[in-house]
Amino acid sequence: MSEDPATNETGPDPSAPSASADDRTAEEREADAFAEIVDANPELAVEAEAAAVAVEVDLDLAKVATERDEYLDALRRLQADFENFKKRTTKQQSEALDRGREHLAQALLPVLDAADLALAHGGADGVEQIAGMLFDALVKEGLEGIAPESGSPFDPTVHDAVMHEDGEGGPVIVEVLRAGYAWRGKLLRPAMVKVQG
Repeated sequence: MSEDPATNETGPDPSAPSASADDRTAEEREADAFAEIVDANPELAVEAEAAAVAVEVDLDLAKVATERDEYLDALRRLQADFENFKKRTTKQQSEALDRGREHLAQALLPVLDAADLALAHGGADGVEQIAGMLFDALVKEGLEGIAPESGSPFDPTVHDAVMHEDGEGGPVIVEVLRAGYAWRGKLLRPAMVKVQG
């Protein structure tokens, strides 16, 4: 029988390659090769470790930059929402103030009517002064008087015809029975008039 060079009568030859070396994984073989290179050249180990740390730092920086951008976008959206909220709130407050002023002006119209009646029936100078001051204060806030002159054409959008007499031509105003008022261009009350035609 022929003798195997890898074996002899006493057992396997220690100088022959072992069969277990082939059983290792590729990662184990790479790690061993890297260890041999590092043992031979320690500067390479330091460079490899520095490169690994640099890669890890770059990954962390990229993650932080992404988070920063997300937070910045969220902040910008929140800031835009807040600006829109402020504009909407300011507009709502302004509209509420205008409605309150309009309501007050409308509530004071009977006072103006009473003053006009008192003046028409020979009221004193004091009534004229108070009526003038009240009307001027309301005009400054936006009240507009609608008091058409006799002979002016009838306009159904701002005049309310409560009396009518026959006549020729188109309808014209003969007499103003009660003044009308508008608030900043919006009709509060039409002028009560007598119409001819």
